[in-house]
Amino acid sequence: MKKVLVLCTGNSCRSQIAEGYLRYFAKEKATIYSAGVETHGVNPKAIAIMKEDGIAISNHTSNNIDEYFDIDFDFVITVCDNAKERCPYFPTKAKKFHYNFPDPAKAIGSEEEILNQFRMVRDMIKAYSEQFVANNILE
Repeated sequence: MKKVLVLCTGNSCRSQIAEGYLRYFAKEKATIYSAGVETHGVNPKAIAIMKEDGIAISNHTSNNIDEYFDIDFDFVITVCDNAKERCPYFPTKAKKFHYNFPDPAKAIGSEEEILNQFRMVRDMIKAYSEQFVANNILE
């Protein structure tokens, strides 16, 4: 079984969304983890917009990269430039992937405008996750 780590700055939003979709698309063919170079808790808006799409992430936890040094990952996906630049080195033969998704937690405007920004990023991550699983897990 493949092991995938999704890494972001605070493990609160983009990496949590990616973890949810990667689990959904990979089913039992991969074990999916997410972490941050910091921990900020799971963003309530991320939980809400994932629930809209039928994916439950309310039981996810915000984890620090340090918790996973002993896991031999097959893939590490960074979902923001900050995490890619700050990711500490840890011994792994993992194949590395990077996509800098916009941070919806930085969205400004009305509540609806902010939620729409979260939905837009969610849909980007969903498409990326589906393609990633098709190309790397189910091949």
